[in-house]
Amino acid sequence: MSYVLFVTSITGHSDISHYGCGVPRQLGDLEDAVMSRVWQWNRPVTVREVLEDLQQERSIAYTTVMTVMDNLHQKGWVRREVDGRAYRYTAVSTRAAYAAALMNEAWSKSDNPAAALVAFFGMMSPAQREALEDAVRIVRRDRPEVAREAAPGAVPEVPSETPSETAPEVPAEVPDDVPAEVPSEGADREHPAGR
Repeated sequence: MSYVLFVTSITGHSDISHYGCGVPRQLGDLEDAVMSRVWQWNRPVTVREVLEDLQQERSIAYTTVMTVMDNLHQKGWVRREVDGRAYRYTAVSTRAAYAAALMNEAWSKSDNPAAALVAFFGMMSPAQREALEDAVRIVRRDRPEVAREAAPGAVPEVPSETPSETAPEVPAEVPDDVPAEVPSEGADREHPAGR
């Protein structure tokens, strides 16, 4: 499933289409501080509003915030509309879509995606794992074809190459308690190492 379709099924918006190839670069500290406010307020905002809120935690000039917001507009993070003599800025994407795109980019660069996911899941707190399970339930509910593909006993299509070419690579970093391969239906359930 494409990332845009996933985000659309969760948020109702096609949130990352403005990122060009779908992969944003990580925001800088000040860009993140500005975007955090735009995302949190979830309404059109002015430079002055963002400035006044930022000044509660740091000394910053109006022109600095104006430049950052103009840069965010040029990069496609916000859209703007003229309101009198000022602009009002609105987020093009959600923070969730931004975070998901960053995670997807990091995961896709791994030379062993399965091992990267196992390591990532191992770092999650119980609350994060619960959120992940909730997200999977939502995707399965909203996208029945995903639920069918992931259904227990579903057999994925395997290309007709020789078995050595299609055998999945076992991640090197997988903990000992994770089985190296999933036994097929009716196969002996004992792990090969235990024989």
